[in-house]
Amino acid sequence: MATAPNISFEFFPPKNMGAAFGLFETVNALHSTHPSFVSVTYGAGGTTRTLTHEAVELLHKKFDLNVAAHLTCVDATRAETLEIANAYADAGVTEIVALRGDPPKDKGQFEPHEDGFANSVELIEALAETGRFTLRVGAYPDPHPEAADENADVLWLKRKFEAGADSAITQFFFEPDTFFRFRDRAASEGITGKIIPGILPIVSLGGLKRFAATCGMTVPTHIEEAFDAAGNDSEALSIDLSTKLCERLIEGGVEDLHFYTLNRPGLSKAVLANLGIAGA
Repeated sequence: MATAPNISFEFFPPKNMGAAFGLFETVNALHSTHPSFVSVTYGAGGTTRTLTHEAVELLHKKFDLNVAAHLTCVDATRAETLEIANAYADAGVTEIVALRGDPPKDKGQFEPHEDGFANSVELIEALAETGRFTLRVGAYPDPHPEAADENADVLWLKRKFEAGADSAITQFFFEPDTFFRFRDRAASEGITGKIIPGILPIVSLGGLKRFAATCGMTVPTHIEEAFDAAGNDSEALSIDLSTKLCERLIEGGVEDLHFYTLNRPGLSKAVLANLGIAGA
């Protein structure tokens, strides 16, 4: 196999004490793989803004991790958003995952705050101007639900890099060729920044279908059929599918993998063990 890739993980902030213990257990389980960075999400509509800030600072201080805090444009003024960003920098957290963000669940579409950033590009430009951050952004190998056509996501990603992004993390996808086609289209548009594939080990088929629906994606029939047939062996199937996906990506020249852990470390760690990652 090619050289082992750099590994990173996404966590979500705990909403109660039990979930806090779950997050700590997840971080402890994956810490030994020496991730290049970890990210902590916002909830839809910015609903976990305070929890995200607390989790980011804790992971940075307690676990000495390179933490990238998610930051969105949702339901905040420009001043409020930059105040949050600068508070991260003051605490030693200098990586941001800059996103437009999902609208609150009671709203059908994103509506910028009247004094806020209209989109992710405006947010990236403002953060870049501070000179305080490494900026990571989102990318969509499968079309974003609001994309006008197949190439719209590539062109929007180009604008993000031109605004000051340092790297991009993709939404999860099911087939390696989906990523490779996106990477090739990005290169043809002159994008030279790093595009990191996002990997989602499948916890359950039902959960995957709900998650995919929120992203405007459809779960391939062959994956549904495989999980229906697997029955009690669905965990082994999930590990096998993610391992094979990662192996194909690495063979295709990918040097970084970002795992969406859902705060459940077992599947991600098993995949990493299969890939020969030290500490897994």
